[in-house]
Amino acid sequence: MNIEELQNYCLAKKGVEETFPFDEDTLVFKVLGKMFALVPLEKWELGQASISLKCDPEYSEELRANYSSIRGAYHMSKKHWNTLYLNEGEISPQLLKELIDHSYELVVKGLPKKLRDML
Repeated sequence: MNIEELQNYCLAKKGVEETFPFDEDTLVFKVLGKMFALVPLEKWELGQASISLKCDPEYSEELRANYSSIRGAYHMSKKHWNTLYLNEGEISPQLLKELIDHSYELVVKGLPKKLRDML
């Protein structure tokens, strides 16, 4: 999946916007103001594609045990966030989409009911 496909996949979800809240390099996808994906664009340009996604803590541990290219996210709560290193060849486009969906759904689930109802 290239960066445009990733961007289109994330933006196709209800209530999603893309922002740059930290710097001009880190693309952040938010659902109703809450982050669910972070993408360091400079690393993609250098051929080191990665994405950080929210994840259920138990599932997060399972993923890290089964995939060496999934690790605790840098500068994030490693209990709740993973970074997927996409150029290491382990993560299929299907798994990537499933993990993006999982992250999005976790964030939506944590929103107040009033906001969830807006979706």
